[in-house]
Amino acid sequence: MVLRANELQLTRGESLRDTAYVFSRHVAAIGLRTGSEERLRTLAEHATVPVVNMLSPRHHPCQALADLMTLREAFGSIDGRVLAYVGDGNNVARSLALVGALAGVTVRVAAPEGFQLEPEAGAELFDDAAAAVAGADAVYTDVWVSMSDDESEAARRREALAPYRLDEALLDHAAPHAIALHCLPAHPGEEISDGVLYGDRQRIWDQAENRRHAQKALLELLVSAHSEPG
Repeated sequence: MVLRANELQLTRGESLRDTAYVFSRHVAAIGLRTGSEERLRTLAEHATVPVVNMLSPRHHPCQALADLMTLREAFGSIDGRVLAYVGDGNNVARSLALVGALAGVTVRVAAPEGFQLEPEAGAELFDDAAAAVAGADAVYTDVWVSMSDDESEAARRREALAPYRLDEALLDHAAPHAIALHCLPAHPGEEISDGVLYGDRQRIWDQAENRRHAQKALLELLVSAHSEPG
């Protein structure tokens, strides 16, 4: 069941608490994509079924699970692997750092001042993209400009992030077997070059497929655990 915001009673003043109570009577799990961390926390606090963060301003854990699955497909064991993320230290980078640490993957993040992750996220932080990518098993990037950015903000972001483009020259600093990753949608020629996006060293389309498979496994795990007695 897929419901958009304008299809919910929230638009008529119903509280998130009441929405959580009603949903919990009808479904085995709730997945939420939201622009508010507080909304996500409130829903999870009051729901009696598992609540999955499908995207929020600070986190994108389902994407990170699909990314780890893609690394497993590419390399087998991922313990001790190095993933270098270049560009905007956003929700994708943060979840990669947090989930990667749990899986034994070292995550490096290269970003300019003002776009870097907080140290508490657990990634190794760099201001030089080539240094972050050196010897890495995978090199990852994400879009620089979102739909909510106005024209002046978009121009500022592109200028600041231009040295962090994932192109062939940057990928060559990684290990010979390294793969390129991108969570899509991509802007070829901006954060990633055509040659990398459509080249033979990327696993980007595998990533896109694995979003479905990883989330199926997550739902099975959560629903099974929630339904067990005790």
